[in-house]
Amino acid sequence: MDTTGSNGTAPTAADAGGTEAKRGVLQRLYTGTGAFDIVGKRKYWYVVLGALMLVSALFVGVKGFNLSIEFEGGTNISMPAQGASGQITTTEVENSFQEALGSEPSSVQLVGSGGSQTVQINTEKLSQADLVKVKSALFEDLRPLGTNGQPSADAISDSAVSGTWGSEITQQALIALAVFLVLVTVFLAFYFERWMAVGALVALLHDVLVTAGIYSMTGFQVSPSTVIGLLTILGFSLYDTVVVFDKVKENTSGLLSTSRRTYPEAANLAVNQSLMRSINTSVIALLPVLGLLVVGAGLLGVGVLRDLALVQGVGMLAGVLSSLLLATPLLVDLKMRESKYRAHAEKVAQRRRNRNQEGSNTVNGATAEADSVESTRHAGNGTGGAKLAGAGASGAPNPGTARPSGKAGRRSSGRKRR
Repeated sequence: MDTTGSNGTAPTAADAGGTEAKRGVLQRLYTGTGAFDIVGKRKYWYVVLGALMLVSALFVGVKGFNLSIEFEGGTNISMPAQGASGQITTTEVENSFQEALGSEPSSVQLVGSGGSQTVQINTEKLSQADLVKVKSALFEDLRPLGTNGQPSADAISDSAVSGTWGSEITQQALIALAVFLVLVTVFLAFYFERWMAVGALVALLHDVLVTAGIYSMTGFQVSPSTVIGLLTILGFSLYDTVVVFDKVKENTSGLLSTSRRTYPEAANLAVNQSLMRSINTSVIALLPVLGLLVVGAGLLGVGVLRDLALVQGVGMLAGVLSSLLLATPLLVDLKMRESKYRAHAEKVAQRRRNRNQEGSNTVNGATAEADSVESTRHAGNGTGGAKLAGAGASGAPNPGTARPSGKAGRRSSGRKRR
């Protein structure tokens, strides 16, 4: 059932017949009959998503990212999480580090679980003297246990990390992203059309920018795993957009030869038909990501899994929003710039006006005919009454005429009966 007007807006209640109003939201969502006017409210989505992109860009440009040691380089200090006094916490490590050098470490996290759990300390590059001072302070304050179960200074190890490895990862990721975007643009332009390629690229830009902005807002650490996860969500976002565009292509095939619905209406119907599928796909895809976040990072304490799960979860949510609320509405605006689609929309609107006018004339004609029949019936009732009245007057005895009596009266009465 088509529920949008010629410009992608919802029709009046009289046009819809009140059918959709009687349906529940879940039923309309499941059937995908076009009950949600997503394309018609595209200006609202532009404002919301555009503001989100603007805020994300401001955070990225002003605040920047919390880069991991792999990108900036520095010193990594590792030691067992079990000390002579029990479990060593990250707060104790931070306090001991700050007392030794007067500055806080870049990050302190617990990695692993059980007896193999370790404390990983990342900081800027330390001199040999500062490194010795920090390791001595950590051993004196926390007394980590060695392999023999006794406190040992040898249990604290250090390593220097160069920032060149992270920069190489970033460079390779940017090259892969550029190649990916070029191939995607060529594919969409040939398989669909150029405006669909533009809409898909804008949706991808939205996903990357929003994901980066959320990382900048929250201060999540950006590691090589984050970069890898970012590349994977681009494929997910593009996949969801291609599914919606394929439905749009199916609904708009041969559209200009008919006057049943406009391009915005057909596109809105396609979005509604893909809405339930997109929600189901996203929920199923987010379940393993949530498992990585809870089990991998929460229980096992693996920081790499946490970074990968965070960027994938944020990117998937952004991808679903952009494919439904940004890519298709933008496609509609680009298509309606073409004169043939504007002319077709006017043709559909004119057909609907003519149909409404014919319906109005039919209703007026039926009303006039009913009034005429009613008048005729009332006129007939008035004539019949007059006849009855006349008959009654002619059959009544004349008070001025004498009634015969005796035998003459009986003879007269008999003649009348015969």
